[in-house]
Amino acid sequence: MPKKNQHVVPHPEGWAVKGAGNSKATKILPTQADAINVAKGIAKNQESELIIHRPNGQIREKNSYGNDPYPPKG
Repeated sequence: MPKKNQHVVPHPEGWAVKGAGNSKATKILPTQADAINVAKGIAKNQESELIIHRPNGQIREKNSYGNDPYPPKG
């Protein structure tokens, strides 16, 4: 299964967890905290990145659960 970054985005019914490139939400939850917990579990399982958005859609925070090289290249 390809690794998809997980996004926590505002939704009319609360907060949605969406895989990158997906048109449909994986799950819709009432609070951002609930959505973050679900998305974090998926991101850890897939060793991908979690991107949390603000209510206005701007990115609030990013967390990586993959195999990041340290120190970063560049």
